[in-house]
Formats: sequence, C-alpha cells, structure tokens
Amino acid sequence: MKDLDAGTRRLWRVPLSLPFRRAEYMGMAAPVYWTAEMVRALPEDGNRYETVHGELLVSPSPRMLHQRIVARLVQEIGSYLEREPVGEVFAGGDISWSDDTLVVPDVLVAPLGETRTMDWRHVRSLMLAVEVLSPSSQRADRFTKRRLYQEVGVPLYLLVDADARSVEMWTPDVIFPTVESERVVWHPAGAGEPLVIDLARLFRAV
Repeated sequence: MKDLDAGTRRLWRVPLSLPFRRAEYMGMAAPVYWTAEMVRALPEDGNRYETVHGELLVSPSPRMLHQRIVARLVQEIGSYLEREPVGEVFAGGDISWSDDTLVVPDVLVAPLGETRTMDWRHVRSLMLAVEVLSPSSQRADRFTKRRLYQEVGVPLYLLVDADARSVEMWTPDVIFPTVESERVVWHPAGAGEPLVIDLARLFRAV
C-alpha cells in the first residue's frame, strides 16, 4: 500500500456494507411445515393463525358482518342447547387432532364431557363446526378446512355465506354439499327435538 496516495489509503479503511437481501432473509425465517405448537407460539397481532397438515392459514380481522352472524348463531344455538343439553357452544377455540393441525372454527359445539375439562386439548369430538365465509378465507374454509372436518368425522359442517344468504351443509361422506337458502335443520345425537335456524332471520340487516 506504500504506492497509494493518502486519499486512497483512507478508502481502504472504510468498511463496505452489503445490500440487505429481504427475500432471502424471509425465506430462511419462515418455516416450511407448521405444527400446532408453533402456531400457538405466534404473537397476538389481530390475525387468526391456523395450520392444517402443516399448511399455515392466516386470516385477517373479520368483517363486522362476519361477527354479527357469529354472535347470532352462538345465541341461537346456545338457547337450543339450554333446552336440549347435549353439548356446549363456543365462538372459536383451539381444536387440534394431530401435531400438525390446529383450527379455530367460528362456531363449534362439543360434548359436555369434553368441555367440562376446561381444556381445549381435550375437545376433539366436535358435534358441529361452523365457518362464516370472508373474502380472505374462502379457499381455506371451503376446501382445506372442509376436507379436514370431513376427514375427522365432524357430523355436520356449516359453511355460511352471508353475502349469498345461503348455507352449505357438509357431512363426512358427501362430495357436494346441500345448499340451503331458507332454513337449516340440525338434530344432534341425544337431542329430542332438532334446531331449526331461519336464514331470513339470521341474515337480517339489524
């Protein structure tokens, strides 16, 4: 370096900063296969995180219409279960059937014997699962989660489309759903009378 002038010698001492390659960093940081415990460990940020067979499902905060439908369903199903005490209804809950599966149904009904434990890890025999469609969740609700609910044998899965004012009814053995636009009838095992949900009332404006 003795042949270099003073200005050039100063440049040799300046550390060079490498460009930050965001895409490469993101690719290294994000797991390829998600477990239920990894999802549970994610921080609360307003999104809903689920995993089905290792696939991460992310849903943003739901619309007000979504929350209105969920609240009405919980109220109506809850009133029915007071008359027919065969299970307990919840708006959401961490349901896991395997290490790589964790879902949070919008509405669920589980047997009293499981809910009395006060521990979601013991809630596995869903009697009813309900998802209310949002623009961001249609693929996951209609395909990924629907196939999971059928796979584990949930007796009835309701897919509620508030925009179309209709409900898809899925049972474990069907390829195509029954689509109802007037009423939904649910008759769980052990109940003397069925629950009849009037869809015009469910989808009313206020």
